[in-house]
Amino acid sequence: MSRSTVGGAVKLPPVAAGVDGSAESLAAAAWAAREAVRRERALRLVHAWYWNPRQEEDGAADAVRRQPAAQAVRQAEEHVRAVCPGVDVSCAQVPGPATAALLAAAAEADLLVLGSRGMSGFTGFLVGSVALGVVARAARPVVLVRAGGATAAAPPPVRGDGVPADTGHGDVVLGVDADDPCDEAVEFAFETARNRRARLRAVHAWQPPDLLDLGPGDIGLMPACRQAEDWLGYLSAVLQVWREKYSDVEVLETVAEGRASRALLRAATGAGLLVVGRRPTARPGGPRTGPVIRAVIHHVDCPVAVVPRR
Repeated sequence: MSRSTVGGAVKLPPVAAGVDGSAESLAAAAWAAREAVRRERALRLVHAWYWNPRQEEDGAADAVRRQPAAQAVRQAEEHVRAVCPGVDVSCAQVPGPATAALLAAAAEADLLVLGSRGMSGFTGFLVGSVALGVVARAARPVVLVRAGGATAAAPPPVRGDGVPADTGHGDVVLGVDADDPCDEAVEFAFETARNRRARLRAVHAWQPPDLLDLGPGDIGLMPACRQAEDWLGYLSAVLQVWREKYSDVEVLETVAEGRASRALLRAATGAGLLVVGRRPTARPGGPRTGPVIRAVIHHVDCPVAVVPRR
């Protein structure tokens, strides 16, 4: 992510939030505002208004079409200023397909925050297909926030240093594939936990291998309790360098037998944020999210951060 320079000072990429007037997008904007303050960055509210290049309209018709966009942005700006008065906020109305507009916003941001549900029709663009399309293709982390979720409803109190503090649901949960960890997701989770002064819970799920695939001395020949111990040691070794880099972050490492989606759904109960990595995929029809990401997006109550591997 490049940094621009204004007047000799380095300008950090903002935290961006997509808004469409829905309750979910307002929750996402409020979450993004608090995160922007924690990261000492500006907040950019983005609304993609419906646009059809084949339609020829005069200025009056174009102004009418822009009214819902202006209203959505104005509502979101008023909301974030109320819940997070110290945030530096700017707004943008972008014509064009919603997915493309949000991907462009993500490319220029530190991270992009979206509502996990949205309105349908021309006035609301954060429907499931758009959010999933952005998550699957974005080059930067995307956080999905559900209205009324564990940390979206009420603004948190402010710490002594002026940064919003998390209450009650402060743990950051990190899903780790110990066989092939996503360093970008691990770093994002540690950095977020440090900014929040929260505990980090790293979770790895393992499944017993097929007996036909086992060879002499294979870990799969051990009792389940011994396999769990070995996986826990492996997870600890994977995270050791990050624990040293972020020595001020309390880390709890856990392993669970079974599917990764089920383990993460259990671990995320009552959490402040769930972080998962996304591997690049080359599939017919373009990139898509995997089954684990889809499961947590649809079923986890807390915000979910999907971090792409570069």
